[in-house]
Amino acid sequence: MSDTAPAGHGAAGHGAETTAARVERRWASVAIVVVLVLAAMAGFIGIHQATMPQVQVETADPKILHLGGEFVETNLGSATEPDGSVTLRVVGQQYSFTPSCILLPAETPIKLRGTSPDVVHGLLIEGTNVNTMLVPGYISELPLRFDAPGEHLMPCQEFCSVGHEGMWARVKVVSRRDFAAMAAGHPRVSCVQ
Repeated sequence: MSDTAPAGHGAAGHGAETTAARVERRWASVAIVVVLVLAAMAGFIGIHQATMPQVQVETADPKILHLGGEFVETNLGSATEPDGSVTLRVVGQQYSFTPSCILLPAETPIKLRGTSPDVVHGLLIEGTNVNTMLVPGYISELPLRFDAPGEHLMPCQEFCSVGHEGMWARVKVVSRRDFAAMAAGHPRVSCVQ
C-alpha cells in the first residue's frame, strides 16, 4: 500500500468534503425548521378553528322544511329587500334544486340562503366563485354579486346518490332595470313564473 492519497483527496480534498457536509447539514436543518413551522401553524389553526365555532349557526328542521317557514316552496327564489338588495332562497333535494331556474340582477348585493331536507348537496355556480354546501338541518348563507348579465349553470358538485348527474339548475343574471320590472308586483321572482 502506498502512503500517498489519490489525486483530489488529501488535505485540500478533505476540506472540500467537510465544507460540503457542513453546507448540506445547514440546508437540511433549514428544511426541517420550515416543516416544523408549517406543522405548528397547521396545528394552531386546526385547534383554533375547532375551539372557535362559527359566530352564527342557523338550523332548520329538515323533516318539516317544506311545510312552513322560510323555505316553504312559495318562498323560494329571488326577493327584493327594502334596502334594494336581493335575497335568494334555494333548497337542494335529491335530485333537483328548487327553484330550477334562478333569476338575479347584476350589480346588486345578493344574499344566498340555502338548505337541504335529505342529504348533503353542493351548490356551485359555474364561472363564479360561488361554491357552498347545503347540509340537512343547517342554513348556508353566502353573499354574492354578479358584475354583468349572463347565464350560468348550477350543478350539484357533491355526489348525492344515483341521480346526482341530473341535478342542476340554471342561473340567469339580468340587468338591474330588467329585474326590477320583472319583480314589480311579485314577492318572489324566478325564470319560471
